[in-house]
Amino acid sequence: MGDVLILLVFGCCVAVVLATLWWLGVRGRRRDVGGEVMGPFEEMWHPAATRYRAEIRVQEQRMTPRSAADDTDGRAQEGLGPQT
Repeated sequence: MGDVLILLVFGCCVAVVLATLWWLGVRGRRRDVGGEVMGPFEEMWHPAATRYRAEIRVQEQRMTPRSAADDTDGRAQEGLGPQT
């Protein structure tokens, strides 16, 4: 009986850990903050996704800001608005 109880407690602990990781993953994706919390686990299980996300972050940092909407000179030079 003691061995069954130990096995049952161990199984419950594993289930709680897995359920917590699943809950953190769902919550992080919904709030778009999962990278900090789930990053190490995702890197272990799906390294290609981690490399892809790192590449996306680098590309986002390289993007140049757009000109302001009221900047008619920039729009006229690009051929997007009326030339004055």
